[in-house]
Amino acid sequence: MNNNTPFTKSISLIDMGIENAKIHYQLSANELHEKTITLGQGVEVSTGALAVNTGEYTGRSPQDRYIVRDAITEDKVWWGKVNIPFEPAAFDSLYKKVTTYLSNKEVYVRDSYVCADLNYRLNIRVVTETPWANLFCYNMFLRPEEKELENFTADWTLLCVPSFMADPAVDGTRQSNFAIIDFTRKIALIGGTGYTGEMKKGIFSALNFILPVDKNTLPMHCSANVGKNGDTAIFFGLSGTGKTTLSADPARKLIGDDEHGWTNENTVFNFEGGCYAKVINLSEENEPDIFRAIKKGAILENVIINKETNEVDFDDVSITQNTRVSYPIDHIDNIQPSSIGNNPKNIFFLTADSFGILPPISKLTPGQAAYHFISGYTAKVAGTEAGITEPQPNFSACFGAPFMPLHPTKYAEMLSKKMKDANVKVWLINTGWTGGAYGIGSRMKLKYTRAMITAALNGELDKVEYKNHKVFGIAIPQSCPNAPSEILNPRNTWEDQDLYDIKSEELGQKFRANFAKFEEFANDEIMAGAPLA
Repeated sequence: MNNNTPFTKSISLIDMGIENAKIHYQLSANELHEKTITLGQGVEVSTGALAVNTGEYTGRSPQDRYIVRDAITEDKVWWGKVNIPFEPAAFDSLYKKVTTYLSNKEVYVRDSYVCADLNYRLNIRVVTETPWANLFCYNMFLRPEEKELENFTADWTLLCVPSFMADPAVDGTRQSNFAIIDFTRKIALIGGTGYTGEMKKGIFSALNFILPVDKNTLPMHCSANVGKNGDTAIFFGLSGTGKTTLSADPARKLIGDDEHGWTNENTVFNFEGGCYAKVINLSEENEPDIFRAIKKGAILENVIINKETNEVDFDDVSITQNTRVSYPIDHIDNIQPSSIGNNPKNIFFLTADSFGILPPISKLTPGQAAYHFISGYTAKVAGTEAGITEPQPNFSACFGAPFMPLHPTKYAEMLSKKMKDANVKVWLINTGWTGGAYGIGSRMKLKYTRAMITAALNGELDKVEYKNHKVFGIAIPQSCPNAPSEILNPRNTWEDQDLYDIKSEELGQKFRANFAKFEEFANDEIMAGAPLA
């Protein structure tokens, strides 16, 4: 469907409980852009992109994410701090309040779908309170053709109402904002927050339950690209580790930058129709593809704009360090047309280790791969959050715990089997610090990380000498084309190598302490991948 052409189909929301609403259905990207500006909810920056402020919340609120506990989820969801249960009756009551609240108001409705492989397609009807939230969904979800809309039937419904505040004393929420998934009613309900990532991750969370349980397909929080010979590469990593940057490779076609499925038919498919990238310290020199994608149709979130020139200052983080941009995937020139690739040949686990301990590249055994996948490690640097004065480890199971309804070992077992069946090489990449921890060492140069990944993809690391890390046991190549050999072994980059040994053992202990909650579910091969005691 052309992003400049409005669709004239008439719809009703009465079956959802929304009455007498003024419905803007399937508005084009340009219409939503202009509507946002007209309503004073955003401004157009010098590149033509739309800039908005998401309000109080500039990131997800994990403590306010719930799953309705019912017959479908009771015995399958891994309940706890990540997957917080919500009572069905409380959901029904809150849903009714939200739909009543939307009655007699202007709403923006979009029919879209997720999963590029049509065998797994899930139709989504999105109802948003603001036009820019609807534009975000235009960018991030897949866009049906006009003829597909004529008889469109939604499998799931997504409602996003930032101005509706829950009453915790009555509604069963922790505070006024909430993001709740109901697998029986097939609804993702979001209120009290304007952060658009809640919508994207709500649907991702649903797929992370549906695909393994109903389709025996592995959902992955990863980016993916494909080479000229059809070889697929997958990049797992938490926010800020380089998934989007490193998968946007001019020599390879981008499948997607964040969410994918790995099927039993030996394919990898993108869930989405767009990209959602961090823009902190963005420059055209370091990240040309993302920089050039910020044009008309893209939405910038919580950035600072020069009022005289309307140019964005990507280095200004006075609102948040989590500044973002969303854009349709076709804003990237070099994309895989179908958003589908074959079985991966290489998998990269990305970490931004601000302790400066892990090597910039190392090769993992199957047991180590499963262990590091379940661990999902990166490290926060000092100053990113109030009270953090030195690096802090951040473990997020499967590199996406906040979006994983099932027990992490379920995803790890599926990944391990697929890796073995496809004979995949698995690499650990540290995009973080070298020569010491944050504040002493320096961030690994992007050009060196790219060179190491390219060497791995081209098979140039298959015949080089390796040495195992003393604590983590991972295999470190002793040479790599286009990267200085002296940076490959992190111990050699530290001025005080005895201190490196001490800090290395401390980080290994942090890994083991984190993994303690998974040990009873892990087999001997996985436990053999742990750091040495």
